[in-house]
Parts: sequence; C-alpha cells; structure tokens
Amino acid sequence: MAEAITSAGAAALGGTAAGAPELGFDQILARLRDVVQRLESGDLTLEQSLLVYEEGVQLARRGQHLLASAERRVEILVSASGGLEIAPFDEPGPNGPAGSAGSAGSG
Repeated sequence: MAEAITSAGAAALGGTAAGAPELGFDQILARLRDVVQRLESGDLTLEQSLLVYEEGVQLARRGQHLLASAERRVEILVSASGGLEIAPFDEPGPNGPAGSAGSAGSG
C-alpha cells in the first residue's frame, strides 16, 4: 500500500519515471481534497499518513508555483496592453470592501 501511495504521488507531480504529464491547477486541487479526506479518515497507518502528507505538501508547492506563474503572465499582459497600473488585490474584510469602513459615519 505504501509503495502505491509513493508512486501515485510521483505520478501526480509529473514524475519522469512514469512519463505522465504534469497536473493542472484544478487537478491539483482535487488531489489535495483527496489527500485531506484520506488523512482525516483515520484509516491510515502512521507511515501511510506520512506518505500521503508528503504528497499533499508536494501538490501544494506545485499549486503555488502554478499560481505564481499565472500571476506573472497576467502582469506581463496588463503591462503590455497600455501600461495599466498593477495594484495588489485587497480582499474585502467582514465589514465590506477594503477602505470603506473608515468613510462610514464620517459625515
């Protein structure tokens, strides 16, 4: 069983031994959900859990790499399309969009 997990982890990341293509971002997310489900099930031995966890870490790193690459591509496209300003994305907090909480009630 542990050998199957190890080879599955290598194949999931595009291991050259299997010659399998690398997973896309959506496939990585699906695999990560599967990893979490297997770890939360409690059905694995300690050794199996460590191998599955290791697979999850590798998948997460690959996903982060893909996101960073996509971000760089978007920045290149935006800068090449007229020099638009690239600003960091501020995720809205519990009180609404960022920066709107200070203007409420100031009138």
